[in-house]
Amino acid sequence: MESGKLSRASRAVRASPIQELSLLAQRRGAINLAEGFPDFPAPPLLKRAAAAAVLADLNQYTHVQGICDLLAESMKRNHGLDLNPLTDFVICCGQTEAFAASIFAVIDQGDEVLLFDPAYETYEACIALAGGVPVYVELDPPHWTLNVDRFMKSFTSRTKAVVVAKKINCGTCNSPHNPTGRFSAWKSLKSLLKPAAIRTALLSQMNLISLKLAKHIGPHEPIQMFNVYEYITFDMQRHTSLASFPGMQERTIITSSLSKTFSVTGWRIGWACAPATIASAIRNIHIKITDSAPAPFQEAALTALRTPPDYFKSLKAEYEERRDCVVEMLSKIGFQIHFKPQGSVFVFAELPENWHLSDIDFVKNLIEKAGVAAVPGRGFFHGDPDGPSYQSRFVRFAFCKSMETLKAASEKMRELVGNNGLLQPSD
Repeated sequence: MESGKLSRASRAVRASPIQELSLLAQRRGAINLAEGFPDFPAPPLLKRAAAAAVLADLNQYTHVQGICDLLAESMKRNHGLDLNPLTDFVICCGQTEAFAASIFAVIDQGDEVLLFDPAYETYEACIALAGGVPVYVELDPPHWTLNVDRFMKSFTSRTKAVVVAKKINCGTCNSPHNPTGRFSAWKSLKSLLKPAAIRTALLSQMNLISLKLAKHIGPHEPIQMFNVYEYITFDMQRHTSLASFPGMQERTIITSSLSKTFSVTGWRIGWACAPATIASAIRNIHIKITDSAPAPFQEAALTALRTPPDYFKSLKAEYEERRDCVVEMLSKIGFQIHFKPQGSVFVFAELPENWHLSDIDFVKNLIEKAGVAAVPGRGFFHGDPDGPSYQSRFVRFAFCKSMETLKAASEKMRELVGNNGLLQPSD
């Protein structure tokens, strides 16, 4: 079909470079440190619960209300939020659909949505499909801190939302942020909202929605926050919900999923949590698009959400070990590690100063010559492609892999660097 037959919306959405690299890695038999999915087994108890649901013929369209009941209990226990499980939650096909449906529920043609840059690729696509305008607020490298003055000046009369990605994004930045793994922007945003007088002035001025991932920060509309890494934080860092700040619950949309915490990225069980009116709109959109999340995995989610605290302690400890392994691996071959990730499952590392190849050239060489895949950092930056030079100097590595996989990748990379193979053009 000619491209002229395609819709404007479809032409605005580009192929995912992350998925393209994963496919290339698969074809080459490369170790995949590009995509953030685990290569180790999901918890046995969850697998047994899913299998039991299939064998019990729980295989048709469904809504498992027990998920919402358990989520409401968790939000009350962990964040002090009083939520109605009957009206304030929507079960979706993963956090990605929850985010998309949330955007479609609150963004109109021409509405501006603030995001922190660098940013995960899905956000922009969802906003564009809704007819919104993504507005990027640059975080300052190499520690990816938020310049509050720059952030405040990004607001206009058309600003409708701020995307705060918690744990792989917060305040429209992940907390921890994806791809960087930092809490810095989130901490700045929390500091901005803490003084009651400043918070009241900000919210009354801006009529925004906070999507946690934060898609709005305003008095009547939502901020969206993504919480998929809520339990994958390190070094005593703790997730704080933006909705727990006074005056924020009624304008915050929270999206999350089982995917990262329970190593089930393919199950596609996620949810949105929002004030009842917004949740109703999200639910209507979800039903029209996918109707129902996978029934057997909804049943298994009940088991996941009843997991005892010891599981999460072990999860953090195991991921800290993986993080430290990758940080050590990259440091030894000359990468500039400006900080250890404070959460999420990614290291956003700067190429060695004496390497004059770009992030894209490095990744191509890495796949073709070492059999290891990573993601060029420039795919997370937006705006002028000829912008700051640092945008071509970062590479993202996923460490949500078994220790055997990480050690094998380390050996391959050390061998290639020792032979100067990464510094030569690929064939």
